[in-house]
Amino acid sequence: MSEPSTEPKRGHFAEKKGEVILREHEFDGIQEYDQKLPNWWLFTFYGAIVWFVVYWFLYYQAHHFRSDHDRIVAEMTEIHQKKNQELEATLASLTDDVLAKTWAKDPAIVAAGEATYAANCVACHGADLSAVMVAGEMKIPLPGRALNDGVWEYGGKPMDIFKLINQGSPVDATGLNGAKMQAWGQMLSPKQVAEVTAYIIAQNPKEFP
Repeated sequence: MSEPSTEPKRGHFAEKKGEVILREHEFDGIQEYDQKLPNWWLFTFYGAIVWFVVYWFLYYQAHHFRSDHDRIVAEMTEIHQKKNQELEATLASLTDDVLAKTWAKDPAIVAAGEATYAANCVACHGADLSAVMVAGEMKIPLPGRALNDGVWEYGGKPMDIFKLINQGSPVDATGLNGAKMQAWGQMLSPKQVAEVTAYIIAQNPKEFP
């Protein structure tokens, strides 16, 4: 009695669950098996195809979903609107007297301005506002202007300083050795700009008695 063959059945593809078929084609001695895929896998696969078609229509044709670009533009617009509103609210209460006599006299505000100055302004204007970096016996000029010499290129009133920090150097300004003040209002809040202004005023008591 001959033993049953252990060779798998040959054919084009499997038709029944659990059936193993050795496909008819063969290339360079390489053969391919085929088995019927489980239903859960097929449902997942066909479901993904259907979802892709639906999503493609809603995204590209119906424009139901916003693109990443649209979301970023909307968020940036909202941020700019909030900053403009905050700036308007801050400017509504700020005057030369308020900056010099109230903000610059408040230790907490001056300390906050000093922290912001140390984080953003030291590289150009120096830790002591002299626009000079001391390294041993060497004094290295920094690209910014000195803020403690009594010279105010674009106006010496407190609100002039606030405006300069917030908006940067005027468009037609040549800057110091070609280096112009950037508009820090694009990175700092109006409150932070006012605090830095108060700190500078506090460091120049003779200029702003």
